[in-house]
Amino acid sequence: MTLRDKLHAYARLARIDRPIGTFLLLWPCLMALMLASGGMPDLKVLAIFIVGVFVMRACGCIINDYADRNLDGHVERTKMRPLASGEVSVKEALLLFVVLGLLAFGLVLMLNPLVVKLSYIGIVLTVIYPFTKRFTNMPQMFLGIVWSWSIPMAYAAATGEVPAEAWWLFAANWCWTVAYDTMYAMVDREDDLRVGIKSTAILFGKYDRQIIGLFQISALACFVTAGFIAERGALYLLGIVVFIGFGLYQQRLIHDRERAPCLKAFLNNNWAGMSLFVALGMDYLLHTAAL
Repeated sequence: MTLRDKLHAYARLARIDRPIGTFLLLWPCLMALMLASGGMPDLKVLAIFIVGVFVMRACGCIINDYADRNLDGHVERTKMRPLASGEVSVKEALLLFVVLGLLAFGLVLMLNPLVVKLSYIGIVLTVIYPFTKRFTNMPQMFLGIVWSWSIPMAYAAATGEVPAEAWWLFAANWCWTVAYDTMYAMVDREDDLRVGIKSTAILFGKYDRQIIGLFQISALACFVTAGFIAERGALYLLGIVVFIGFGLYQQRLIHDRERAPCLKAFLNNNWAGMSLFVALGMDYLLHTAAL
C-alpha cells in the first residue's frame, strides 16, 4: 500500500469523507455558543469549538470502528471500513486516536478550568459509547449524551457556568439524537440482529416510527423552552416550524422501513439542524438591528 493509499485509509477511518456526523455535532454546539454569548460568541472560543468538533468526531469514529472491528465485516454498510477490511491495523488506529485526542485536549487547555473538567467526562463518554452496543438495547440514548456534551462545555466556555437554559438545549439535542440515530439504526437492523449488535431500532420494534415521533416532539418542546428562556423571537420560532417540516418529511421516508429511505431520513437531519441554527442567528441579527 502506498503512502497516499494509507493516508486515504486514515481519512476514511476518521470519516473525513463523510462529514454528516460532524455537522450533526456542530449545529447544536454552535447554537449553544450563540445562546450562551447573547448572539456574539468570542472568536477564539468559536474557533476552538469548531476545530474541536471535527477532531472529537474523528476520535469517536476511530474508537467506534475499533470496538466493531470484528463485526463490521458482516454488515453490508460497514464491511469496507478500513479496520474491518485490514487497510489499517489496530495499532495504527489506536495511535491515531491518541494523537487526535491529545490535539483535542490541547484545544481545551486554552479555555477555563470548568471546560477542562467537563472535557474529562466527554472523553470517557466517547470511549465508552461504542461498547454499549454489546450490553444494552439503548446505545442511541447513550450516544445522545455523548453528542450533547459540547453544549454544557460551550456554556462553560462562554459564561463560566452551566445554567438551566443549557440543560434544556442538552435535553433537546439528546431527544433529537435518539430520533435520528434510531433512523440510522433502522438501516442496519437486519444485519445487527444477525451479528448481535443492539440498537433502539431493534428495541422499539414495530413501534419504531411512533417512538421516533415522540422523541422528535420532545426535542421540539425542549428547543422551544430553551429559546423562550433566552427570550428569542419570531425568526427562531420560524426555524422551529421549518424543523417540524423536516421531521414530518423524515417520518414519511421511514414509513416503510426500507434501507435507502431510512438512510435518507437520517441524512436529512443535517438540514434540519442547520435551518434551526441559521434561524437562531438571524433572530439575533434582527434583534441587534432593532436596537
